[in-house]
Amino acid sequence: MDENTWCIAYHRSPPKPQGKISQLQSANLTPLRHRDALFFPVGRTYTTPRYALVLLGLWLLLYASFALFLPPLLDDADSVHAEAAREMLVRHDHVTLTVNGIRYLEKAPLLYWLMAGFLKLFGGPAHVHVWAARLPLALAVLVLMYLARRMGRELFQSDRAGFYAAIVLLTSFGIFIFTRILIPDILLTLFLALTLRFFWRTLSQDDPSLADCAGMAACCALAVLTKGLIGLIFPAAIIFLYLVCTRDLLHLLRIRPASQFVIFMIIAAPWHWLASIANPAHGHPVGFAPTPGNVRGFAWFYFVDDQFARYVGRRLPHDYDTVPLLLFWSLILIWMLPWSAFLFKALRRVPLWTGIKRAEISPALRPWLFCGLWALAILLFFSFSTRQEYYVLPALPALALLIGAWLAAEHHASFSPPEGELTEWAQPPLHAAVPETAARLLLSGRRIATVLLVLGWLSAIAALFLVIKYPPPPNTTDVSALLHPATADYALSFGHFLDLRLRMMGVFRWPLIICALAFAVGTTGNYFFRQRRRPGTGNMFLAGMAVAFLIASWVALVTFSPVLSSSTLASAIAPELDENSLIVVNGEYEEASSLNWYLQQPLHIMHEPTSDLWYGSFFPDAPEIWETPASLAAQWPEHRRIFVWTHPGALPPLPGPVYVIAENGGKQIVSNQPNQGGASF
Repeated sequence: MDENTWCIAYHRSPPKPQGKISQLQSANLTPLRHRDALFFPVGRTYTTPRYALVLLGLWLLLYASFALFLPPLLDDADSVHAEAAREMLVRHDHVTLTVNGIRYLEKAPLLYWLMAGFLKLFGGPAHVHVWAARLPLALAVLVLMYLARRMGRELFQSDRAGFYAAIVLLTSFGIFIFTRILIPDILLTLFLALTLRFFWRTLSQDDPSLADCAGMAACCALAVLTKGLIGLIFPAAIIFLYLVCTRDLLHLLRIRPASQFVIFMIIAAPWHWLASIANPAHGHPVGFAPTPGNVRGFAWFYFVDDQFARYVGRRLPHDYDTVPLLLFWSLILIWMLPWSAFLFKALRRVPLWTGIKRAEISPALRPWLFCGLWALAILLFFSFSTRQEYYVLPALPALALLIGAWLAAEHHASFSPPEGELTEWAQPPLHAAVPETAARLLLSGRRIATVLLVLGWLSAIAALFLVIKYPPPPNTTDVSALLHPATADYALSFGHFLDLRLRMMGVFRWPLIICALAFAVGTTGNYFFRQRRRPGTGNMFLAGMAVAFLIASWVALVTFSPVLSSSTLASAIAPELDENSLIVVNGEYEEASSLNWYLQQPLHIMHEPTSDLWYGSFFPDAPEIWETPASLAAQWPEHRRIFVWTHPGALPPLPGPVYVIAENGGKQIVSNQPNQGGASF
């Protein structure tokens, strides 16, 4: 059935002639009412401007409005990456990244190029805006949404599958929360999906077009410029596994490998070559670890230490942790909320065992196998390496496509006779996914709705209990005073959230109320309409619930941001600064890195070189920014203004008076002089 075929759904009733349906009248079938979508074009129903506007509106709400402006940049990766883009503008150097004036050689450049471009477009290096730095990630989500919609249509021959896949991506918790931090993984996800889409298009061509093959190579090169070698490893592994399972390895020769190699090298090679020239080895490095003045160049650190050694857990410095394997896989259910409820049903349709046995796989089942291998290759790759929570991100579009296809099949089934087979109306990929009758498919949806209803109401009751049990603290309460620090876990992306205790739930009163209402209304509406054979309406209730949950999580993140960011402290001391002021961080640079962005001044570090600044600090041209308690004490009596970021009670003894200028989020700014420029806090 092609995309222009009009499908007619029927239900059983006494015979009533309804035009040209003579072959169906003998079965006592009559058309459904128009408002129940009697007639719908498989290829066009969900391509109207109405549905495009729904998706665009969701993107504007969640990714291009309030989330661009708040929370402020967080300490560590968020502000470190923004600062690298800002310094790129200041130094006019688009080859070598620097942070706080020190070479930052461990990252591929594409995200920083994009951020620097938007920062320059909307203000320049002297007037940087947080929303401009976040804009590339928001736009990446927009393109990924559009791509999911197109791929759902191309793989499963159903616009409805593409529409649902786009909805799943836009409203999934993982996509939203990991784009609140300036990390390049959503860009990697986008370029990987584009690469695989071009590859899928070549499968339907006897002689793959140069445009599709060039698109594969170009997007793969951009993925490498985004995240390093995994930008090449992931698509190569997925494509190879799929061709092995479908017994079509000769297709590798048809997709113009020589042309692809040339295009890939033209895009990916120049930056790596220029970075190697700009950052050569110095001195006489011996062994794996550098020493002052004796350090290997960019190529060794970028490829050997930061990629190969990181994969096996031998990278220096070892400033990262790894998520336990079982937790890493289990978190997929959290990142795909609430749509993970349908994930197991969708995964059951993937003919993985058939592919492993290399048995014949029907064309209708191949899209399911393709998406299944896409997700599996990424998850297996990180199952044998060190891993962070967000490493799963490139697999989420594949899972969204599988869920979207299953939801589309269920939606189509709602237009079938109660005992009818799907072959009367479903497209081949959807029918292949659901060999049982439409009635059984709808029953599966109702059972899932029942489980969601129970879990939703239990969650709503628990949220309301916390609202009632723990009243909000006074407005003057510092959020950090209610925490129980667990510093050993801060090497994980969300380690700080392990500090939360029940007594702090009063701070999150409004997020809890929003969640309680969303869970109750969303799961109830979903259950109500699925019981009445209207799963499409039920899905919209789930989407609304997901949107409310994401807004609640954003409110909670903004509430918790004083603990995660030093932006408030930066605002308190900005009026006091002059060109001679000295800003010292009593700890690691990453603990207070947002000061660097908001104050646009270099920070001195009273700590040995670690983490992001470690390797660059060994180069001979590294600025002298390292302080000791003795050096700080020697400068403390000077006339110039000195500000020290520190945790309360952690400051070493200093000669002369110490003035507390500001305190917030378990951090404080102290100075050798009282306020003079009118700063208030």
